[in-house]
Amino acid sequence: MTPEEFRAAGHRLIDWIADYRATLANDPVMAQTPPGAVKAKLPTAPPDSPEPIDAILHDLDTIIRPGLTLWQHPRFFGFFPSNALLASVLGDLTSTGLGVLGLNGQASPALTELEEVTTDWMRQMFGLSPAWSGVIQDTASTSSLIALICARERTTNYALARGGLQSEDAPLIIYTSTQSHSSVEKAALLAGFGREHVRQVPHDASFAMRADALAAMVAEDAARGRRPCAVVATCGTTSSTALDPIEAIARVADAHGLWLHVDAAMAGSAMILPECRWMWDGVERADSLIVNPHKWLGVAFDCTLYYVRDPEHLVRVMSTNPSYLRTAVDAQVRTYRDWGIPLGRRFRALKLWFLVREQGIEGLQRRLRRDLENAAWLAEEVARTPDWRVVAPVPLQTVCVRHEPAGLAGDDLDRHTQAWAARLNQSGAAYVTPAVLDGRWMVRVSIGAEATERADVTRLWQLMQDQARAL
Repeated sequence: MTPEEFRAAGHRLIDWIADYRATLANDPVMAQTPPGAVKAKLPTAPPDSPEPIDAILHDLDTIIRPGLTLWQHPRFFGFFPSNALLASVLGDLTSTGLGVLGLNGQASPALTELEEVTTDWMRQMFGLSPAWSGVIQDTASTSSLIALICARERTTNYALARGGLQSEDAPLIIYTSTQSHSSVEKAALLAGFGREHVRQVPHDASFAMRADALAAMVAEDAARGRRPCAVVATCGTTSSTALDPIEAIARVADAHGLWLHVDAAMAGSAMILPECRWMWDGVERADSLIVNPHKWLGVAFDCTLYYVRDPEHLVRVMSTNPSYLRTAVDAQVRTYRDWGIPLGRRFRALKLWFLVREQGIEGLQRRLRRDLENAAWLAEEVARTPDWRVVAPVPLQTVCVRHEPAGLAGDDLDRHTQAWAARLNQSGAAYVTPAVLDGRWMVRVSIGAEATERADVTRLWQLMQDQARAL
């Protein structure tokens, strides 16, 4: 494909994406294709001869689009917001079109320096002190793994340079909430701690980690000859957006020399609102912190901000320095390959830069405040309706609800909850996510799609009642 052929095809593809965004509100939110339907329409072998762009666009329309659940739909209330605002899409397209990689400061100077600028812009927008240094990773899962590896190495005085964990006399212990994201446990396992050395700290009535229980567990492990290593606090848990008491947890971490990692993947975006920053009081005492702008804020996936207070420790753990990557300017620039796991990195900062410039802080704040207001409205409507209950506090944009008709309890109530949620999703009119909270099923309504207005939330509430009554 020549640049001129690319220009023509690119114009058509941009039009296709724009039409998709403009018309998706008319389509079912959840994909209506049964398992295997998309695969059955695709050739089992690659084409021998080149195919025209017309054929590719035709298949996008007739095969790919019908097989999508529409995360940008105004009545998408599942999982978490993943907005991919169009300004960020342009930044992502630019990154791909430039085709550059970040291997060292000389390979793509602008890639490195724009990442430094945008991560610091976001630090300021979140109200964090200059003590934090940021890097863009792919996901929170990768970032949590990096955090726990760093915790492991600090606790063992860099055992990776000797015999690793296998040379340690006592097992290292990780502490998480029972409400922590599953990726935290996965990170602990991949970092070599072992499942039996991951402690799940009990939660309180608001589903937040109990700092007193954490303190007791840490003290018991230390008394038994184990080595408490790290605690992961969550600002906005996945199931209910519960807020762990970071300040109280930090006091425990300080007292026992624990690494404190704060997972604010979704909720961190709310910290661009000064009125929400109370939610992570104590965050300045943490060692590492993650926020996913590719969720509620609106950056195209994938873009996770990983902040650390001691970048020299991160570099010592993650650095690699093969001869073919050394340059004369290494001492003058930040080498991001030493700030994470991959050697090469995409130009992810562009999509964040495009978004912040196109929206401005005020535009981003206005949209998030709208979502918070819509969530508060829905919670009030549910709470005052007979047989309906809000089952968790609503500090952010997620409302956890359950329909509890008289005579239904236990497993029967669980089946009822899953049934009406499934009917709602299968209708295509809206999409929600059932989940287990405190041992019982409920339905999460995650409000935050770019196009979602009060009328869409009102419509969802009516659909929920209709589907529950129909059973």
